[in-house]
Amino acid sequence: MTLENFDLLSQKYADLITSVGVNVQKGQDIVIYADVTQVPLVHKIVDSAYKRGANNVMIEWQDIHVQREFLQHANNDSLTNIPTWVSVRAEELMAKHTTRISLISADPDGLGAVDGDRVSAYQQAYQRANQAVRKATMNNDVSWLVVAAAGEAWAEKVFPDLKGEAATDRLWEEIFKITRVGVANDVIADWTAHVNTLKEKAQWLNDLNFKELHYSSPITDLTVGLAEDHVWEAADSIDKAGNMFVANMPTEEVFTSPDYRNIHGTVTSTKPLSYVGVLINDIKLTFVDGHVTEAHASTGEAVLQQLIKTDEGASSLGEVSLVPDPSPISQSGIVFYNTLIDENASDHLALGAAYPFNLKGGTQMDVAARQAKGQNESLVHVDFMMGSADMDIDGITYDGQVIPVFRNGDWA
Repeated sequence: MTLENFDLLSQKYADLITSVGVNVQKGQDIVIYADVTQVPLVHKIVDSAYKRGANNVMIEWQDIHVQREFLQHANNDSLTNIPTWVSVRAEELMAKHTTRISLISADPDGLGAVDGDRVSAYQQAYQRANQAVRKATMNNDVSWLVVAAAGEAWAEKVFPDLKGEAATDRLWEEIFKITRVGVANDVIADWTAHVNTLKEKAQWLNDLNFKELHYSSPITDLTVGLAEDHVWEAADSIDKAGNMFVANMPTEEVFTSPDYRNIHGTVTSTKPLSYVGVLINDIKLTFVDGHVTEAHASTGEAVLQQLIKTDEGASSLGEVSLVPDPSPISQSGIVFYNTLIDENASDHLALGAAYPFNLKGGTQMDVAARQAKGQNESLVHVDFMMGSADMDIDGITYDGQVIPVFRNGDWA
């Protein structure tokens, strides 16, 4: 790296990940999912975690080249018959309440050349095999974090005028900026203040207890009911052991659970979605009685269609999230082709499962009880961005009052 102070900044980043991010506790087990190109950062995270008292830090290395070749050449049975050890390992990790750190760095369109049906078939089978991890994560039984690391192919897509190390350095510069990592600043103090600001917005929305939200822009006209006893959350969460963590870095959102039975209208995406290594552009969905009845995209439509067919819940929504257009990521004008970052530049919705903690007492309820309150259930949870500078959002109360929430893409 030629980026000035990179070693210092990357060390501060690693320390932020283990402290504010997953808040490593003494004796904790940790698993890190990372691309093979990210060895230097992973080593810093490992060292930082052990300094904070971690018991066992494990790495699950990923290689998009290997994954792409497998998806292109494996027979159909291999795509859908996931080895038993995947489920066994998932159950073992969650039984030990293992903390999860996911470093996102791969080419967002790295599987774009693979047949979409094959990608979707494997993804659905793997999600079922890995269900223990998904369930524990969605329930906040364990602390978890999704965070970005600059990869060359990804960087060149974000900054097409730059190549190789120059592009990667530029992306690292942006990642450090949006995660509040700077040479002189107190990064932990900055994050504490930021989390408190977001919590104030969530509390305002909880006090209002809306029945529905109505989104309107030149390309979207959508009404989304909110689940009964829904709870708006902000940046910080609490795991089953009572430890605070921040699941996404960066984060600019407040979010809650929709009522999957009460969604009507049309919505059009405003940023690309990178899903299972395939870019899906210009998503347009029509909802009737809570479920998608039409779905189109200019690219990646086959993968989108397969996503919606994963199970019954995949055709409805599990999250509504509010992000002001003046957020630093949006104002950068950069499209990152990465949901972790792009969702913090734009209002977004998620197809699929809701988070149990977005319902009062939800983490103690079974699926049927949560569904009775309006929470959606699915194997998948996939965010897509639909906010814009010309988006208005109104909150509708149970007694019919209409209260402005957003005007022209910002808090009213």
